[in-house]
Amino acid sequence: MADIKEARAIAKYVRTSPRKAAKICDLVRGKNIEEALAILKFMPNNGAEIIAKVVKSAAANAENNFEMDKNKLYISKVWANQGPTLKRFMPRARGSAAPIRKRTSHIEVFVQER
Repeated sequence: MADIKEARAIAKYVRTSPRKAAKICDLVRGKNIEEALAILKFMPNNGAEIIAKVVKSAAANAENNFEMDKNKLYISKVWANQGPTLKRFMPRARGSAAPIRKRTSHIEVFVQER
C-alpha cells in the first residue's frame, strides 16, 4: 500500500489532558473534514477548538503539499498522546502541600483522500 498518500498535522504541548482530548478525537475519527469541523464547532469542550485547528492544518497540508482534493478528504487517524506534566503544589492544612498535575497532550491528525 505504498500508493496511499497521507497528510498530517501535530499540535504539541496542548494544555488539556490526553484523556479529555481522546474523547473528542473518537467523535471525529473517520469523518469527512467538513463534517468533523461542524461537530467540533458546536462542542462545549475546551479541547474541541484546538483539535479543530489541527484538523484545518492537516487539511491545508494535504491540499498544498500533496495536491489532494479538499472535498474528498477525511480524517483517517487522530489521537491524543500524553505530553509532559507540569507539577505544581497547593498549600494544605498544617503546613503540608498537595500535588497538582497539569497534564499536556500531543494531538496528531492524519487525513487521506476517499
